[in-house]
Amino acid sequence: MAKYLIDANLPNYFNLWNSPDYIHQLDLKPDAADSDIWEFSKLNNLTIVTKDADFSDRIMLSTPPPSVIHVRVGNMKFSDFHRFITEIWPEIEKLARENKLINIYKDRIETIQ
Repeated sequence: MAKYLIDANLPNYFNLWNSPDYIHQLDLKPDAADSDIWEFSKLNNLTIVTKDADFSDRIMLSTPPPSVIHVRVGNMKFSDFHRFITEIWPEIEKLARENKLINIYKDRIETIQ
C-alpha cells in the first residue's frame, strides 16, 4: 500500500519514488485540484510530497493525515536534485513518521510535529 503521494510539480519518473510506496498525482488525475489531492491523501493516509507552499500552509491548520513533505530547494538540475533527494530520503522517511510537516532546504531540514 502506498505511503506517499508525489505532487505533479515533482518528477514523475524518478527511480527513488518508483515503488508501490509511492503514487504520483499524474497517474491518478493530472488536473487534480489541491483540495482533491488533499482529500485523496487524507482518505488513504498518505504523505504529500510537494514543492507547493499551499500544502504546507494547510497542514499548519490541520491534523494529519495527510502529512506534508515540502521540498523547498528552488530550481536544480535534475541530476543534482536526484542526488540530493536520494542522499537525504532515508532521514526524511524516518522524520515523516512523527511529524506533520517536513521542510527540505538545500542546507537543512526543519520539522513540525
